[in-house]
Amino acid sequence: MPRSRRVASPRSPRRLARDRHGRGMRSAVTGPHLEPLSTRLEDFDATIAATASYLRGLWPELEGVVFEVMQAPAEAIHVDHIDRWKVSHDQRRITFHRLPIVRFLRLQEGEERDEKLLIESCVFRAVAEFLDKDPWELAPGRYRHL
Repeated sequence: MPRSRRVASPRSPRRLARDRHGRGMRSAVTGPHLEPLSTRLEDFDATIAATASYLRGLWPELEGVVFEVMQAPAEAIHVDHIDRWKVSHDQRRITFHRLPIVRFLRLQEGEERDEKLLIESCVFRAVAEFLDKDPWELAPGRYRHL
């Protein structure tokens, strides 16, 4: 026996203002009086940008160096290791691979400070590789308070 088809009824203006369960449309999570929440991607990019800006202020050799973030390209995956960053001297570019940095953290929930420190340490090590220096030479007093 063939199934009967429902004929779609035209939507009323009242129906358009509600979702399929009859409730109104959802508002923003933070509300109008709070700033919007930042995502983990935005936090990662902001940490890289802030650390790069700090190091640019200390080392004039970094003027014109491009800092960029990529997910994890196939050429970063090797048999024995995975590159967390790539330094290109001829293009004056430092590329950070977000997934290898974040996935190998093994942090517990609520350890944002430790995650930020690890991301900063990756930036310091990549810049040190670019400048052919030791990472501790870049900003000797930076972590003295920890």
